[in-house]
Order: sequence, then C-alpha cells, then structure tokens
Amino acid sequence: MLLHGTDALKEAAAAGHALPGFVAYNLETVQGITAAAETAGRPVVIQAGSSPFKHAGREALIRLALDAAARSTAPLGVHLDHSRDLDEITACLEAGYTSVMVDGSHLPFTKNIALTREAVRRARDHGAWVEAELGALPGDEDVSTDAVAHTAAMTDPRQAAEFVAATGVDALAVAVGNVHGFPQHPVRLDLERLAAIHEGVTVPLVLHGASGLPVEELHGALARGVAKVNVNAELRRAYLEATRTALPSALPGSDVVLLWAAGRDAVRDAALEVIGRLSPRPAGAEA
Repeated sequence: MLLHGTDALKEAAAAGHALPGFVAYNLETVQGITAAAETAGRPVVIQAGSSPFKHAGREALIRLALDAAARSTAPLGVHLDHSRDLDEITACLEAGYTSVMVDGSHLPFTKNIALTREAVRRARDHGAWVEAELGALPGDEDVSTDAVAHTAAMTDPRQAAEFVAATGVDALAVAVGNVHGFPQHPVRLDLERLAAIHEGVTVPLVLHGASGLPVEELHGALARGVAKVNVNAELRRAYLEATRTALPSALPGSDVVLLWAAGRDAVRDAALEVIGRLSPRPAGAEA
C-alpha cells in the first residue's frame, strides 16, 4: 500500500526511531526492498530517484516502484531522491510519488531557498511531502569513493532554522559528518551540531549516507531528531557480492534468473538488517 503523508515520519521522530529510505535501481532491488518491508511489517521508503533514472529510464522505474508499493501488504512510500530539476519533480508528482527531495545544496543559500520553496508549492498540489538538503554531503551517491567530511561544508544550525521557516519543507537532510558510500575510516557524526539543528527546527531530520555507520553513531542521531535514514551502498554491495557468488553456478546454463534472484534476496536481507538497526530501541538504551 502506498504510504501517504508525514504521519509515519512524525511518529518515528517522536519515538526515536527512523524510516529507512532505500535506493532502488531496477526490478530486483525494488523487489528486495518490498520483501524486506513485508517481512518486517514496517513502513519503508523506496527511493527511485534521479541517479537510478539514468540506468533504468524514468518512466520504467517510476512504474516499477509505484506498482510494487501499491500491491504490497507493507506501507511503502515512493520517493524522488536528490533531484535538482523542477520538471523532473513535477513529473514524479504527477505520476503519484508520495514524496520528493529537492536538492539545492549546491546552490547559494538564497537560491536554495527559492528552488525549495517552488518544489514545496508544486508538491502541495499533489498531496506529497518534501525533503530538502542544507549543507554539502561528500561522496558519490552510486559509487563508494572513500569520501571525507569537512566541517566547513556541514549544516549551519542557524541557517537551518531560517531555511525551514522560509521554505515550508516537511523534512531536512543535514550534513553532520555523514558521507555517501563506504568511507575509508569510521564516520563520527557531529552530534552536538545535530542537536543544535534539532533544537532550532520544527521538522524531522534526515540522515543520508548511513551505510556502514557505527550503530552508536546511528542511535545518537536518532535521539537527536533524525527520523529518516537513507541507505544505498550496503544494498549495492550485498547485491554485487551475491551475484558474484552465484555467477559460477549460473554461467554453465546461462541461468540469468538464478543470478537476479541471488541479488534480489541479498538486497532483501541487507534491507532487513538495516530496518532492525532503525527499529525502536528498548527503554534506557544509550543515546
């Protein structure tokens, strides 16, 4: 079933857990994410966005994600991730996406506000919610590159409060030491900065680049307003390792179905593990 509205996001923020946002590139990754949500019985966001469109084609991936969500027994949002194009945002909203992320993080502050405000206006006409980004997150969304975070590019708490008030966004993606992909060294989040952002804004926060994040760092973020966590590299790695393992068995008979099934099931298992890490923590657990 399609997960409409921000109730699940707000409930996660109030309860100290998070919605997982998983990036989908093709049929098998969509199936694996959907199966994980159904097995866990938890709401999940399928992120069929700008970068995967380059591979699968926009219309094809839109239909895959929306059809899977509509037919699923689990509550599934379908989300446009990292879009800088208002026409692309409009196309996804018209197709039925339940949320969009407008990424103006590369723009000067005032231009980011203007772009985001227009995306919010368009989304409201379609009943969708909007995530925006403030601060620069290093690394590649599709390839792990040993990225390193820099303090100068992190989200400014004072700007965050102004940005949310000026744009009317429903969720804010922040840069607090997180990076895209698997970093060479363990990530340490700036939890003091994150707490200051949380105190200054009125919307749930989003953490991109959570693959491989130490669990104590992750739980520290959940305790400081993060209510949606994006994971991509962990699922990509699981898919590739599973297909590599299955390839010797698949090659003699040219059994591509065996290969695809191995990748799909690995994505499901990796997504389930992430869902477990983002589940509500026992009372008294360390933040």
